[in-house]
Amino acid sequence: MAKILIHLTHGPEAPTQADRAFLIAKTAIQEGHFVSMFLAGSAVQLLRDDILDSVIGVGDGVTTVRESYDAIIQGGGAIYLSRISCGARGMTEKELSGKQAQLAEPNVLVRLTVDHDRVITYG
Repeated sequence: MAKILIHLTHGPEAPTQADRAFLIAKTAIQEGHFVSMFLAGSAVQLLRDDILDSVIGVGDGVTTVRESYDAIIQGGGAIYLSRISCGARGMTEKELSGKQAQLAEPNVLVRLTVDHDRVITYG
């Protein structure tokens, strides 16, 4: 199976794009692929508890971002958040407490891009 990186920059202001990135990650894991997500820009806000529970895409079979997030984590997926984007949006490590997500610098995105077989970008 493949290693897939999903790079997302859309956040709560673009719920369909945000939801689709998490849905694709969840689906890839369910199909046996290894998935990493790198959230940057406004997308880092998706891991705020109130937003995880409220962002829903449009269309058949949509769920909250939290439901997809939980499936990604339970399926062994990895989630990285841009440290720079978190700082610019006032996201603190306290808000990330208990969540399986790592703060990362730009070099991590470069490394992930090189290490994965495919990259899907929602930007």
